[in-house]
Amino acid sequence: MEEILQRLEKSNFRQKFKLKDKDKFYIEQKGLKIIREHAKDFIAKRIAPAKISNDGKQTPMRGHPVFIAQHATATCCRKCINKWHKFECGKELTLREQEYLVNLIMFWIEKQL
Repeated sequence: MEEILQRLEKSNFRQKFKLKDKDKFYIEQKGLKIIREHAKDFIAKRIAPAKISNDGKQTPMRGHPVFIAQHATATCCRKCINKWHKFECGKELTLREQEYLVNLIMFWIEKQL
């Protein structure tokens, strides 16, 4: 996880994403277990399907700490996932691939805290 984050931090676009105080407060109020559940749900519904009608636009740039983390970790759309994580576009993500993405998102969030 650390290695991929170091590579991502070299991207001018990815390094712009940081959790704000309100995001940290939200995480503190909900707890990391609930945030992980949110990440699992977002990945399963918005990222994992083989065909996504709005791919590239399905992850907002703000509104939830997981969305921020998805952009920071290049887990926001299938094109970014393919480029950075080498998961093939056009096929449904396996549970193992989804777990990897969720773990990466949570690793980034915990580092931000």
